[in-house]
Amino acid sequence: MNSRTLGADLNVSAIGLGCMGFSHAYGPPTEDDEAIQAIRTAFDMGYTMFDTAETYGTAEDPHHNEKLVGEALKDVRSQVQIVTKFGIRFDKTSKAVNKPLIPDARPETIRASVEGSLRRLQTDHIDLYFQHRVDPKVEPEAVAQVMADLIREGKITHWGISEVSEDYLRRAHRVCPVTAVQNRYSMMARWHESLFPVLEELNVGFVAFSPMANGLLTGAYGKGEQFDPKLDYRSAMPQFTQEAAKKNQELLYLLQGLAVQRNATPAQISLAWMLCKKPWIVPIPGSRKTERMQENAGAADIVLTNEEVAAIDQALSSIPMSAVFGGTEVVSRETK
Repeated sequence: MNSRTLGADLNVSAIGLGCMGFSHAYGPPTEDDEAIQAIRTAFDMGYTMFDTAETYGTAEDPHHNEKLVGEALKDVRSQVQIVTKFGIRFDKTSKAVNKPLIPDARPETIRASVEGSLRRLQTDHIDLYFQHRVDPKVEPEAVAQVMADLIREGKITHWGISEVSEDYLRRAHRVCPVTAVQNRYSMMARWHESLFPVLEELNVGFVAFSPMANGLLTGAYGKGEQFDPKLDYRSAMPQFTQEAAKKNQELLYLLQGLAVQRNATPAQISLAWMLCKKPWIVPIPGSRKTERMQENAGAADIVLTNEEVAAIDQALSSIPMSAVFGGTEVVSRETK
């Protein structure tokens, strides 16, 4: 697979693998042996960037996903870039399937988190360490200073921020250069495009999570799709309702038509569209099936011209779409 550079010097595969779904949020977790084999198969396909987080886990093991990633990649560690995250915990008192997030970026919390992640990932350093959500009670300069210290100590080599505003990014970047932001981005969720000029100015990369709107843009989900209301976040996402299925027909027809023209799949067109917008965008689709990983990897070979991307953008701005899941609720740690 082709590679891309995030920030000044972090070289990664053009498409990364989001590993969360093996443990969390998309139904029952995958059996450990099967998940580890799938992650290794992705490496064999050319994926080098693997995204996880300390909070991606199961009811029995809240840190399950990092352990899977660490075990799968331990003998190829020098050939991959491991991405993990700190700074949130779940509100366990909530009965919702998608439990609210409680941010905590206090320096002592970060220190405990990085040590735990290093141990579970079976590594001596993290290639890209993301602040999972902004903590309004901790100034960006304070977080950035901890990152600078961790880089100096060799525990991380690069850092980033997820779901970040321009002001927070600029303030943090002045203390310790940010390598990438990780934000939700897809044909249905384009609100972070306003941040692109700032990213170009600061030489900060963009890691796109949920690049296919939680799977909707693959075209694989039909009307009346049922998801486990206890284990699957999609059961509560607005793009998977009966009403949304009708409203999104034109969008899916657009994708299918583009896919036919390119002898590709809708998923590949969804990824190619963002890859061809900017050379510093790296999508991290999550899949547990190796055939889907292979399909997604193929998107890196599809080249759309600037004119084709602009035409797609224009179409996306004019056709009807349902609401799309925009992120998990964040609550204050003061009340939890």
